[in-house]
Amino acid sequence: MAKYLLRRFIQLVVVSFIISVLAFLLVHLLPGDPTAVILGPNDTPQNKAILLHQLGLNKPLWNQYTIWLTAVFHGNLGQSYLNRESVTHILATGFPIDLELIIISQVIAFAVAIPLALVTSRRPNRPVDNVATTGTFGMLALPPFVIAPILVAVFAVGLHWFPATGYVPFSQNPASNIHGMILPSLAITAGSIAVYYRLLRSDLISTLQEDFITMARSKGLSSRFIMWRHAFRPSTFSLLAGAGVNIGALIAGTFIVEYLFAINGLGYSLVAAVNQRDYLVVQGISLVVAIAYVVIQFFIDFLFTVVDPRVTRG
Repeated sequence: MAKYLLRRFIQLVVVSFIISVLAFLLVHLLPGDPTAVILGPNDTPQNKAILLHQLGLNKPLWNQYTIWLTAVFHGNLGQSYLNRESVTHILATGFPIDLELIIISQVIAFAVAIPLALVTSRRPNRPVDNVATTGTFGMLALPPFVIAPILVAVFAVGLHWFPATGYVPFSQNPASNIHGMILPSLAITAGSIAVYYRLLRSDLISTLQEDFITMARSKGLSSRFIMWRHAFRPSTFSLLAGAGVNIGALIAGTFIVEYLFAINGLGYSLVAAVNQRDYLVVQGISLVVAIAYVVIQFFIDFLFTVVDPRVTRG
């Protein structure tokens, strides 16, 4: 176990370094620079040269990268070129919003997918199973930027059940916070429901055909007991893997949804920073989000060892 976790930790460090390089290079390869936004009508060649020098953007890229990475190791992600707000503060403000969106969407996804898979896997290819399978295919075909306007048109504009845009902090009004996060969460949860349902249903059907399940049935155990006590846990391996991989899609989904619903999370800040070529903000958000994704994958791998200890010997 210790060797397995150490190997995974080393991989995490290496991947994090590669991510830091990519996060830096990708933003600097974008056309333009922040001087045009900062200077506005005073954007003359002379003023631009002075500002590039002040920001350190006239140095070679490798030099800029080492300066930035050194600052990151000291816990300093820099400041926005435009409003001098620290990147750390932007992350501290936006990350809880992203996390809340992901948590609510995943609670909804698991609450729908798991019971549905438990029901349909007991009687596959029956009408209920066929309807559920067809419905999940449709969910996979609808990305968040398509679902979001539909939800707003129906439940916000038409029925007036939920607000169309805006965000109320949980600390300010918990009820309004949850109420306002329902539509954005639903917009990114459809794909998760489809993936989790199909993975768990497939594995449950296979598990229920195993010899140890037949033996449990021969002992007169109830179908419900067999499902929960013997079939469910061995069938969650693919579900955990799917949940881990799905985190990347969820992060991208939250970015899109935040922009559509005018929620000032990391996605909203990232889009604004890219448009304004605010390099340090883009680099900081990209780096932290990517590392968070890698850490989540690391945690999912650890859960694999709990569900199936044979993973440590793989």
